[in-house]
Amino acid sequence: MPKNTAAQSVPGENKWWKEAVVYQVYPRSFNDTNGDGIGDLNGITEKLDYLKTLGVNVIWLSPHFDSPNADNGYDIRDYRKVMKEFGTMADFDRMMAEMKKRHMRLIIDLVVNHTSDENQWFVESRKSKDNPYRDFYIWRNGHNGKAPNNYPSFFGGSAWKLDPQTGQYYLHYFASKQPDLNWDNPKVRTDVYDIMRFWLDKGVSGFRMDVIPFISKQPGLPDLPPAALSHPEFVFANGPYVHQYLQEMNREVLSHYDTMTVGEAFGVTPEQAKTFTDPQRHELNMLFNFDLVRLDRDGWRKTDWTLPQLKAIYTKIDNAAGDDGWNTSFLSNHDNPRAVSHFGDDSPLWREASAKALATMMMTQRATPFIYQGDELGMTNYPFRRIEDYEDVEVRGQWKDFVISGKVSAQEYLQNVRQTSRDNARTPMQWNSQANGGFTTGKPWLAVNPDYVQINASSQEHNPDSVYNYYRHLITLRSQTPALIYGKFKDIDPANDNVFAYTRTLDDQRYLVIINFTKQQLKYSLPEGIKINRLALDSGSGHTTKEGATQLDLQPWQASIYRL
Repeated sequence: MPKNTAAQSVPGENKWWKEAVVYQVYPRSFNDTNGDGIGDLNGITEKLDYLKTLGVNVIWLSPHFDSPNADNGYDIRDYRKVMKEFGTMADFDRMMAEMKKRHMRLIIDLVVNHTSDENQWFVESRKSKDNPYRDFYIWRNGHNGKAPNNYPSFFGGSAWKLDPQTGQYYLHYFASKQPDLNWDNPKVRTDVYDIMRFWLDKGVSGFRMDVIPFISKQPGLPDLPPAALSHPEFVFANGPYVHQYLQEMNREVLSHYDTMTVGEAFGVTPEQAKTFTDPQRHELNMLFNFDLVRLDRDGWRKTDWTLPQLKAIYTKIDNAAGDDGWNTSFLSNHDNPRAVSHFGDDSPLWREASAKALATMMMTQRATPFIYQGDELGMTNYPFRRIEDYEDVEVRGQWKDFVISGKVSAQEYLQNVRQTSRDNARTPMQWNSQANGGFTTGKPWLAVNPDYVQINASSQEHNPDSVYNYYRHLITLRSQTPALIYGKFKDIDPANDNVFAYTRTLDDQRYLVIINFTKQQLKYSLPEGIKINRLALDSGSGHTTKEGATQLDLQPWQASIYRL
């Protein structure tokens, strides 16, 4: 871990997880060592030196547990077993040991809002109304021959499924094979805490907690009002006991280990986020806030966005954390499209420049940065054409709900989902220009993006001007510069449509980050009487700026960090 180099006047506490740079591995798509077309744990172990060279020191592993894979591992059959496609527990232990040798930490997914319907708890629960495990899940009688209420599932259709065995419905916010757990039952919570201890005792350093605000359900489960039906997450995330349960989890488990916790805060506004992350409350360290990555989304529809909107979200999220709270910084993950296709320009001419610009923005927030696998190479969205190209359970559910039902045309749906689909991020990692991008010697579980010939790790590792090596420089600069970790964030030109300019200030250290979000050259006058002292890092524009300068000539997609 990086040493705490920051000054004593840093607001809040210095923590290793604030100074860390996290890399998310989606194991199914990372690296396949046995030729079955599915990435595995040995594949991660094989690439640890690549990650160490990049400079990351924490790896977040997407679910690796035994699962029937109705939702790519987010439907867990056995929390104490490794998914057979990914390997064995011995493989996990070896991977963990190799990470420790390299002074890297591991956080894993905690998926406990729901389980798989093949989990032993649910197998028992559905047997009879008086089974000891019945109350592990949420069962209700139907209402007038229909579902108990109007809750929609995020994957299409109703959030209720009738189980013929007992004639009752069970609740599933996601796929019907993902029944929701009943957290109001203390036995559920005790069993979850035991699972957490099992993995922490194996040496993991914490958890990314899947849809964790959803664990407390609304009392009585009343119908959603019409206004909430299109965005039920804001109701689901605000159950009455969510904070009580997280405080109990912290008291019972997390406080006994040196952990890092990050909650997936779907349905939590930036204003509400503080309640989860205020260190005085002893709940979570930080949250993933989705306001930024969903800035131009209305469900599956792609909408427009402007730079002032994006900048306003950064300020809002930063303000919401206050002096003591802490944020995450990310532009993509396994549930969102590729960053460079989403916020940059993935054309051959501007892909690298815009990928570097976005990296600069992501790595210089007052937050822990999370790099999603392949973003350090500037990987792009996949050229989807037909519904058959998609693997995602979400897309297939929506296709039924919207296209087959006749609500929207196939063309309209495909045109939007091509830009918003999670499958864009799930295509296999591009290691080299050999067949399948070097990901597998077999048939990949999901098609490799055909641009792997141009965009791959082996062509970038030894190229000093590559996106990969720019990430390395950014990570090094951040680790050596307390102001870029802990410094106060201030957007100095929020209304500018083309340039994102902000300062990071800690004591007498002051830095300016400036990013041109266009493919035009711009003359930019620094506001607020700011003068350049020296350049700390530039994304490769080749333009030098003299000491004392108050005006900059910005190249297309230029990103620069200056000491003031």
